[in-house]
Amino acid sequence: MSFNTISVVGLGYIGLPTAAMFASRKKQVIGVDVNQTAVDTINRGEIHIVEPELDIIVHAAVKEGYLKAVLSPEPADAFLIAVPTPFKNNGSEIPEPDLRYIEAAAKAIAPVLKKGDLVILESTSPVGATEQMAAWLAEERPELNFPSANTTADIATVDINIAHCPERVLPGHVVRELVENDRVIGGMTPECSKRAIELYKTFVQGECVVTNARTAEMAKLTENSCRDVQIAFANELSVICDELNINVWELISLANRHPRINILQPGPGVGGHCIAVDPWFIVSQTPNLARLIHTAREVNDSKPLWVIDKVKAAIFDFVKANPEKRIEDVTVACFGLAFKPDIDDLRESPAMNITRQIAKEHTGRVIAVEPNIIEIANEGFELVSQASAEKEADVAVLLVDHKEFKAKGTPQIQAIVDTKGIWK
Repeated sequence: MSFNTISVVGLGYIGLPTAAMFASRKKQVIGVDVNQTAVDTINRGEIHIVEPELDIIVHAAVKEGYLKAVLSPEPADAFLIAVPTPFKNNGSEIPEPDLRYIEAAAKAIAPVLKKGDLVILESTSPVGATEQMAAWLAEERPELNFPSANTTADIATVDINIAHCPERVLPGHVVRELVENDRVIGGMTPECSKRAIELYKTFVQGECVVTNARTAEMAKLTENSCRDVQIAFANELSVICDELNINVWELISLANRHPRINILQPGPGVGGHCIAVDPWFIVSQTPNLARLIHTAREVNDSKPLWVIDKVKAAIFDFVKANPEKRIEDVTVACFGLAFKPDIDDLRESPAMNITRQIAKEHTGRVIAVEPNIIEIANEGFELVSQASAEKEADVAVLLVDHKEFKAKGTPQIQAIVDTKGIWK
């Protein structure tokens, strides 16, 4: 059975590029999102996120009639679910995954499912989420046969194929990596995997590697937890070096000259929808076993607090060096708000959270520069141009190494807190 119509549920940083790639291969694609603004924007042939090359692909797909966005699911041959998987806000020491968006998406597509359809969960999920999604679908459509955790073989009576295929792309390079990267295909049965490979080979040039759904879920969590541990080492090293009056950037450069050492660069923390979140999915399910992963999360989550303390110290030192100034006279400029360079994504961004906290605690003016965002309202700080910030700031805080900040070089500002090591 071929896939003539493909539905992508969730048109965010992963869903929209994925929908666009299918549409660029002349497939009829129905994008589903609960955000009316996003739906209207896409249907105009425009995009509501920043991602290189994506605007051109979406514009062409909409103009040629291969992509449309809607608020409610419509019948299709394959459904890809790419919705958020945040934490439950229950005040727990160990955050617990919140699967309500996956549940809502499953219940939304259930009425339009038919025999032979394929449902793929792309959302990064805790182990067992794909099986849970299949159970939710089975509850909604008891007349259809769905695979389950107890499905032992390629059962001919399974009406709906289900798989987990996590996205593995880098923001800012999503279009290229969707095509070139290998895909992990975790079908709930061998036939489910086969069907998922058939779908992704519409545009994927990388290898489609088959495993089961649980291993596919764990693979994505493992990749990001590994990165989190590596970043935690660099961040902890930066705190130690500050205490010992050592230039951490020089130190890492020297250590990395060893042929088997590759230490990452420290920063103000860890953000984004993956690395700052996914390790907690492992910790929440195996809290007594995931000790290193848990510690790495704590190290990276504590780094923004350390940065804020450094900013407070810089303000104090500036006032001490300029007796005519009071603390409320000091203007603090934060450079960068996104969670990584050269994108507009603020999800779990330590830079954004640091800027918010500075604005909340500092009695003087707080301004921010974010080249990839036009406006931000009601955050307690003012968004200004880079030139204005460099002119007005008494204390500068470099939080994101955007290309604009690298190109301009070190600003002539008396007090600088550089969390990325690009200003001299």
